[in-house]
Amino acid sequence: MSATPAANRLIEGLPRKERNRILERCEPVDLVLGTVLCEPDLPLPYAYFPLTGFISLVERVDNHPPLEMGLIGDEGMLGATLALGVNSAPLQGVVQGTGSALRMTTPQLRHDLRNSPCLLRTLKRYLYVLIAQLSQSAACTRFHEVEARLARWLLMTHDRAHADHVYLTHKFLADMLGVQRSAVTIAAGALQRRNLIRYSRGEIKVLDRRGLEATSCECYRAVVEDYTELFA
Repeated sequence: MSATPAANRLIEGLPRKERNRILERCEPVDLVLGTVLCEPDLPLPYAYFPLTGFISLVERVDNHPPLEMGLIGDEGMLGATLALGVNSAPLQGVVQGTGSALRMTTPQLRHDLRNSPCLLRTLKRYLYVLIAQLSQSAACTRFHEVEARLARWLLMTHDRAHADHVYLTHKFLADMLGVQRSAVTIAAGALQRRNLIRYSRGEIKVLDRRGLEATSCECYRAVVEDYTELFA
């Protein structure tokens, strides 16, 4: 893995003048594991541009565990719906990977969106990628086997954690994938026997990135390609 990035890729892709203006308006904040950053249909007080760590987008249905629909790391932002003039998010945003982020108030971002066509274009492109990720996740949950889905989720986490170690319990993984804990135990055991990961007391270490990519379903590659095509 590369060294921990010091920047958010959406902001870094802006022209220098606009990038500097955005950075001046942001404040650095810590992403603390388990912190809920937004709730569905409630006003967004802030937009977050992760630098390290990552944020899960989860759907909650009465009497069921939360189901993860997407992940946001240094490639994206939480609050992209503001580019559409919508001051709320459709899903809950919760920190699933400790790290840091740049935070901007909603009024400030709205102001900058009105005065920066490049920023608006960038966030609209990212919204397309996010919609593609959410759609792919729904299809993946319906059609693909747990082992392939677990490999996909570990790859997405690996991309955003910028570390080979992550702490994830079987219960957490089961909730995020929408399956029974026993199914995750079986799938994780299969990946470990093939020396793709090492799992011990909730700590997962990625041993063979290429092997995980080969095991994952096509959903992982599809979302990566969508992002690359728009932001290469």
